[in-house]
Amino acid sequence: MEALTEGLVIAHLGKGIAVEVGGQIILCQTLRKLDTVVVGDRVLISQSSPDQGRIEQLLPRRSVLQRPSRGDKIRPVAANIDTIFVVFAAEPDCDFLLLDQYLAICENCNIDAALVFNKIDLPCSETVELELQNYLALGYSLYRVSANRKIGVDVLQKALSTQTSMFAGQSGVGKSSLTNTLLPDKSLKINSVSETTRHGRHTTTAATLYHLPGGGDLIDSPGVAIFGLAGLSEAQLAWGYREFHPFIGQCRFNDCRHVNDKDCAVRKAAENDEIPLSRYQRFLKLRDKMPPTNRM
Repeated sequence: MEALTEGLVIAHLGKGIAVEVGGQIILCQTLRKLDTVVVGDRVLISQSSPDQGRIEQLLPRRSVLQRPSRGDKIRPVAANIDTIFVVFAAEPDCDFLLLDQYLAICENCNIDAALVFNKIDLPCSETVELELQNYLALGYSLYRVSANRKIGVDVLQKALSTQTSMFAGQSGVGKSSLTNTLLPDKSLKINSVSETTRHGRHTTTAATLYHLPGGGDLIDSPGVAIFGLAGLSEAQLAWGYREFHPFIGQCRFNDCRHVNDKDCAVRKAAENDEIPLSRYQRFLKLRDKMPPTNRM
């Protein structure tokens, strides 16, 4: 039997998948029986020529990020991410509901989460600063940067250098500026992948994995601004709030929804300022956004 080679999926190019093997890019097709192969996956391939091959096997993932798809289904977007860096800024107004949504998903996907406050050269409201203290108290790392002024980027670069990361955040917060600052030759890299595989430029909405100059990998996925509450149950959403953990087991009922349930320890903790009331209120809003089938 032909020897299989291990590779890393770095991009989707039309109907082909770009797999990196020892610094070389191999354009691969995939076996139909395989699950969806995504950027960040480690795979085993067979080669039909020096630059063409077939993905024969998908290796186990340590994490997978999913998003809603058609017909209430969910599909994977990227795999083997260590940390999602949630980017937000003073402008546009910080959407803490979306931020909490990202964090809740990370808590349930075996993916670490960290916060990146971009555009720190602009004035910031006291309300935002107070909210940030809540996240710091919960143990989330916070990086204050200005992509345009190159402030704090070196510290962020160091954090990215040891892992596979991805940026997420609402539109307009500067994810692209940040990516371009960290990857000054990004467009050259896109073109070289396309030239190597003779497949023209792939669309920028597709996820692409880049090796950062200072170490570490960055999965850039412009088309994934929001990955929704894909696949989360009501209980998982509650678990997505770190400060709820000590109280969940103290609720009278095992299936407590943490809304109006009798003797709900989580609600009581929010009322007594033992957990941030603003975060608890956002939990209720996210719960209302969930599909009815995901609720108890």
